[in-house]
Amino acid sequence: MLTLYNFHASSTSYRTRIVLNYKNIPYEYISVRLDKAEHLGRAYGEINPMRGVPTLDTGDARLYQSSAIIEYLEEVYPDPPMLPNDPLGRAHVRAIAAIVGSDMHPVNNLRIRNMLRDAYKQDADGVNTWIHLWNRQGFEAIEAMLRSDKARKPGFCYGSSATIADAYLVSHVFSAVRFKTDMTPFPLIRTVVENCERIEAFAKAHPSRQPDAAQ
Repeated sequence: MLTLYNFHASSTSYRTRIVLNYKNIPYEYISVRLDKAEHLGRAYGEINPMRGVPTLDTGDARLYQSSAIIEYLEEVYPDPPMLPNDPLGRAHVRAIAAIVGSDMHPVNNLRIRNMLRDAYKQDADGVNTWIHLWNRQGFEAIEAMLRSDKARKPGFCYGSSATIADAYLVSHVFSAVRFKTDMTPFPLIRTVVENCERIEAFAKAHPSRQPDAAQ
């Protein structure tokens, strides 16, 4: 069985759980409490040298970074697929995922927020202004991509079924709403999130349903 070291409220953990669930892959859930700085301790540092979540232990190796883990899962567990069959479709899906994974999440994650607060002396309003800026820019790009894709079925980022783009988007919208980013200007994104959240694989991965959510 696979082992997933993760934290319920982490969007990178959330997107990885979505993919695991969608592919019906059983895994052991091990909580790493970011809110209690467990990721900074020596024990977790020996598991993940970057001290980030998630980490996937396959039994043969430990895998780091949600993007690499998700690509690994797609390659090793190809059914049901979460990437389109055609190269252009895969590029489109990966582009949406990369906007979230490269342009939005990294500049808003915990260590960046702490740096803004501690090194640059930003108060809560200053940190939130930073978060909302990068969230808006990313969501504006994704909304435009969804609007221009005439072949897309309503309720998904691409095509007529869930892809890794949906896993990335749903998990980051959760984070954005948590930090009170206004999602009103992004109706197509909101439709995707609402639709995907009705899919059991997505619903089971929601932070509120994880064993460490109530701790």
